[in-house]
Amino acid sequence: MIKLENISKKYHDFEVVKEVNLEIEKGKLTTIIGPNGAGKSTLLGMVSRLIEKSGGNVFIGDIAIENWKDSELAKTLAILKQDNNVNIKITVEELVAFGRFPYCKGKLSKEDKAMIENAINYMGLEEMKDKYLNELSGGQRQRAFIAMIIAQDTEYILLDEPLNSLDIKHAKELMNIIRDLVDKLGKTVVMVLHDINFASVYSDAIIAMQDGKVFKIGSVEEVICDETLNSLFDTNMKIHKFEERIICIYY
Repeated sequence: MIKLENISKKYHDFEVVKEVNLEIEKGKLTTIIGPNGAGKSTLLGMVSRLIEKSGGNVFIGDIAIENWKDSELAKTLAILKQDNNVNIKITVEELVAFGRFPYCKGKLSKEDKAMIENAINYMGLEEMKDKYLNELSGGQRQRAFIAMIIAQDTEYILLDEPLNSLDIKHAKELMNIIRDLVDKLGKTVVMVLHDINFASVYSDAIIAMQDGKVFKIGSVEEVICDETLNSLFDTNMKIHKFEERIICIYY
């Protein structure tokens, strides 16, 4: 379980995240939604320790985040940021191999190589493992980064806007893969999404944020409703269900 107690983040006098308290259940797909500037990505960054918190406590399991050794945290929690551009010329296989660094420190064992191969195969990248990242489409690159996360083999996976720059076909394919990480591989996934439709279809739980605070938290049915979304985004929308899946129709 990931537990946050009175987490806050200030930049000078501006408070981006304001005393957030929540618990994220293991083995579930939890999605953070909210308008721009709500503090979603900052919250995720503090959970991963990439962003220093101004106050409060983060617990991964029973251990406070500051008490984790870097090497052990990297074996427990992985994060894929919005900006995942790589400025060096590397192949898909080389990128995925980075996921094993916490275990092998650059000296790949047979087990590490097997994990890399399995991750590449799981993401359907066998035929392009020797291609350079700059030769891939946006969807293929995202799959390569997800393969790296799979190779890292952590219990917790944090994804910040994983659908950025993807068309609807590739976004749907990636969401199916993310859902499988939970259902088939037993991972705990926390992600930030702007797309309410995808959030409603694939999530187990929703955290809605506004102005740096948790506006509402609960199941999809509890959060994805006309009243909550119209208050959250200051707009008019109506929710329709189709084959038990919630679809947001904007007006």
